[in-house]
Amino acid sequence: MNLTPKQIVTELDKYIIGQNEAKRAVAIALRNRYRRNQLPDAERDEITPKNIIMKGPTGVGKTEIARRLAKLVGAPFVKVEATKYTEVGYVGRDVESMIRDLVECAVRIVKEERFKKVMEKAGATVDEKLIKLICEARRLDRGETPVEIFEKNVAEGYKKGYYDNETIEIDIVDNPKPMELMPGAGEISIGSIFGDFMPKKKKKRRLSVKEARKLLIEEEADKLIDKDSVNEEAVKRAEQEGIIFIDEIDKIGAKGSQGGGQDVSREGVQRDILPIVEGSTVMTKYGAVKTDYILFIAAGAFHVSKVSDLIPELQGRFPILVELGSLTKDDFVKILTTPQNALTIQYATLLKVDGVDLKFTDEAIEKIAEIAEDMNATSEDIGARRLHTVVEKLLDSVSYDADGTEKEVVIDKRFVCEKLGIEEKTKDLKKYIL
Repeated sequence: MNLTPKQIVTELDKYIIGQNEAKRAVAIALRNRYRRNQLPDAERDEITPKNIIMKGPTGVGKTEIARRLAKLVGAPFVKVEATKYTEVGYVGRDVESMIRDLVECAVRIVKEERFKKVMEKAGATVDEKLIKLICEARRLDRGETPVEIFEKNVAEGYKKGYYDNETIEIDIVDNPKPMELMPGAGEISIGSIFGDFMPKKKKKRRLSVKEARKLLIEEEADKLIDKDSVNEEAVKRAEQEGIIFIDEIDKIGAKGSQGGGQDVSREGVQRDILPIVEGSTVMTKYGAVKTDYILFIAAGAFHVSKVSDLIPELQGRFPILVELGSLTKDDFVKILTTPQNALTIQYATLLKVDGVDLKFTDEAIEKIAEIAEDMNATSEDIGARRLHTVVEKLLDSVSYDADGTEKEVVIDKRFVCEKLGIEEKTKDLKKYIL
């Protein structure tokens, strides 16, 4: 998708409130990818992405920005947590697994695209097969009807969906589930080792015509697409368009300049991540993948450690640092009202199931936002997640008393003050506690 930085920010504004600096940074990074792709090969190879570190408290939109960005352009995207990795020599996930995960994501995207192209052809083949199966199952009911007329009637009934719920027996390919032989070593399908040399094993299943059609179309479409071409395209997309979001990167930073103990392991993970970010070749089951042009976005709260506590080489590979601020009262008001999946809309939809017509006044939303902001200021700052805590507490009795009786519940400022008065008193007392 060819979007300008301003258009990208406009799209992100639909889902993420505030954090304009971070949105601008990722929008420019994404646009630079498009610009790079327009250059001749010789010049293109010299230009690498400018990786980004997002620094800010939890719940302010770091992950959501990266996820929405990837969704916007249909790019392969994976979110990984730096704390899940162990340095070389320890049992656990190795850092190269993030590249393997990215390629798997790219394969899924390319497969879905190719499936859509062959779906019509696959559907026609499967429909023909299913009509024959229905005819065979009903041949005893034919009576004196000539074969041609009987088959024509079945075909017409099939197209109109008359047989959707009828049970038939079909043969489908039995694909063994992949197993992880060692933690972090990736999954391997034992059945696929000899799959190219031996005929695929099939098993009989009794399904409704509707369910059978779905399975058979997937099987038929799989035959029609060129797997080598899919894998080649997936590797290319992972290399040129892939986005890897490394969360909790602050947790692998040594606190201050102290060494020893657990910090040694942390630094080991940083040194293992370094070649991946710098640019190296990782072997996957789909082929070798170069990581030079993958965009890496790292994020962390950096409450205890600082960005400068990361090893200098790793800092150098993340030249763009953006700070995401804590959410304000105005931000909370927008979060509660603006997005299509706003929290107030979610609760109103949920309670409507039990006949409760839930409505929030503007003053109530202002008060909820004010309480959420104060609670984040006086206790742990957990960003927008604080709203879940506040609204859940506020609607506790409404949710509990809902019994299917039709009624209207209006949440106004007085209701909020009554239900959350304890939190307000606790907040006031905390001012005097050292």
